[in-house]
Amino acid sequence: MRRTAEDERIEERRRGPIPAEVDLAIEALVNDIIGKVADKWTMLILEALEEHGVLRFTQLGRAVGGISQKMLTQTVRQMERDGLVRRTVHPVIPPRVDYELTPLGASLGAAVCGVWIWAETHHAEIEQARRAFAAGRTVAEGVS
Repeated sequence: MRRTAEDERIEERRRGPIPAEVDLAIEALVNDIIGKVADKWTMLILEALEEHGVLRFTQLGRAVGGISQKMLTQTVRQMERDGLVRRTVHPVIPPRVDYELTPLGASLGAAVCGVWIWAETHHAEIEQARRAFAAGRTVAEGVS
């Protein structure tokens, strides 16, 4: 995933104090979005559109790879509903449909990029923990 410029509003909130009270509507929205974004297809579609820009439906499917037509349709519909993807239908025969990230979708891609960078940074530690777990030990018990 490409690294994008930081969103100043997000960085300001991240550096600021933790809110005293949790807004239940925001908490529900966060749980809903994480549930969708954690879906591998959403992540891969975000990445494909981030890298390639505007793609036709079949191009998007090829760029993602391994996704069924049904799953691609369901996922881009959900992303469109959430305002992450713009779908443009061109009135031609055969029909042509293009997909692109909205600014909101691009900003989510930037947030996901943070997870990607975290995984790159901690890859060796994660692999060590997995080897330790497979061997029946924890990292705290010491594994080389």
